[in-house]
Amino acid sequence: MNRRDTIKSLLLGSAAVGLTLKGCVPTASNTEAEILNSPLYGRTEDEKKRDQKLAKEIFLNEHELSTIAVLCDIILPANNNFGSATDAGVHDFIEFIVKDLPSHKTPVRGGLMWLDNFSNKRFGKEFVSCTNSEQLEICDQIAYPTKTKPELKQGEKFFTRMRNLTLTGYYTSKMGIEDLGYLGNKPNVWDGVPDSVLKKHGLSYDKAWLAKCVDQSKRGKIANWDDKGNLIS
Repeated sequence: MNRRDTIKSLLLGSAAVGLTLKGCVPTASNTEAEILNSPLYGRTEDEKKRDQKLAKEIFLNEHELSTIAVLCDIILPANNNFGSATDAGVHDFIEFIVKDLPSHKTPVRGGLMWLDNFSNKRFGKEFVSCTNSEQLEICDQIAYPTKTKPELKQGEKFFTRMRNLTLTGYYTSKMGIEDLGYLGNKPNVWDGVPDSVLKKHGLSYDKAWLAKCVDQSKRGKIANWDDKGNLIS
């Protein structure tokens, strides 16, 4: 069983699924503006304003974000069917969460500094500049709590935090939910009574009415009716 399958089996077999699927994470195919302005975003106006404010703030620098991206894909690499953590936009999720939950700021920044310091001592270069095998060697020393050396406990705590953030980000993204095969929070799409049922009862839709009321491009929009029950928009 590979790393992704192990993680998936743990999530499917525990309450972690219910916890992680509460969030909504931007996907790599959507721009920030599209997400925040979508009628299906599911946030109040005050919450949207707060999210927009946080999105404009800068906390992590380019080097820190690059290091996080490398770590994310080490923790959750791509497989034959689905992309890696960064393909799902997990690095963007972590960048947002660090600002949304300030308690992450010092541990994440301090952990990144520890990682580069350890990498410089071991290989004479920063973590992001290491080869993949060198990066994996470092991660292997801090990824298993029961096996971590006492002097590497700070690195272990940081890696555990990054692993938790990566899994939460990935498995609340569109890609991650598809990877899990989770359908519980996927809304049904109603496109009218099936033709076979209508024909059985000798009924049919008025095409003009159907065009107005069964238009999936307008999902999320609130219909407006006049006092006589006529659809306005």
